[in-house]
Amino acid sequence: PGSHDSFSYWVDEKSPVGPDQATAIKRLARISLVKKIMKKWSVTQNLTFKEQLEGGIRYFDLRVSSKPGEIGQEIYFIHGLFGIKVWDGLKEINTFLEQHPKEVVFLDFNHFYAMDDSHHFFLINRIRSAFGSKLCSVECVEDITLQYMWEKKHQVLIFYHYPLYREYAFLWPGNKMPAPWANTTNVHKLLQFLETTLEERSRYGTFHVSQAILTPRVKTIARHLIRGLKNTLVHRNLPMILNWVKAQKPGVMGVNIITSDFVELVDFAATVIALNDLLLEEDESST
Repeated sequence: PGSHDSFSYWVDEKSPVGPDQATAIKRLARISLVKKIMKKWSVTQNLTFKEQLEGGIRYFDLRVSSKPGEIGQEIYFIHGLFGIKVWDGLKEINTFLEQHPKEVVFLDFNHFYAMDDSHHFFLINRIRSAFGSKLCSVECVEDITLQYMWEKKHQVLIFYHYPLYREYAFLWPGNKMPAPWANTTNVHKLLQFLETTLEERSRYGTFHVSQAILTPRVKTIARHLIRGLKNTLVHRNLPMILNWVKAQKPGVMGVNIITSDFVELVDFAATVIALNDLLLEEDESST
């Protein structure tokens, strides 16, 4: 089970609009009400990292940025508005892992904004400082079993969608974690897209993310300004999305990682985890 924009449970209305936004939005955001509306559409989770981990989430979708104009190289989570410092999030995740030594997490750093190589070096060193020997070096995907992780005492796989990954054994390239994006507000189109991209999934050598999320268009936001993402798109469509999840099979050419907005609104994590029982049944029937 994974969460989409995993860190967005808190965003800072008082900070400048992030460099991931268009110039027109940055101008508009000088009006304080605009930032309040942005927050309603930027927040895709209610739970903190710790609460998501306790709820069964193990894959985290991370977008990060420097804060232009700020002295130093501090890196923050970002989704329209700035979130918490990445370092604080990493420490929170590491605390959970210390308490649960058999748990494994996937951290997917897939969008970077306003960052040059020096910012990346700063962030990569933060990642190494946070997790140390828990970091799993790049191997053949099929070899990364839980048994392997437990024997090595590894608990963290980092996916890093930036060329510097080549310089560090513990950074997995972004292409090992494809996450096709439907970019639609229509739940039927989303489910069709998820089916199609599963059929195109690479048979070996990569993980795979099914992004079971709806994305608002500008006109969606304009029509439902005050209601926000959760009330406009998520509440209404989550039951249908969850029914799709229940109908899936894991394993080769099946689902692997599934992400959702507001993961606590339905039994999302439990439903995804339960799919693994189908693999156990297959094992039993083959023996």
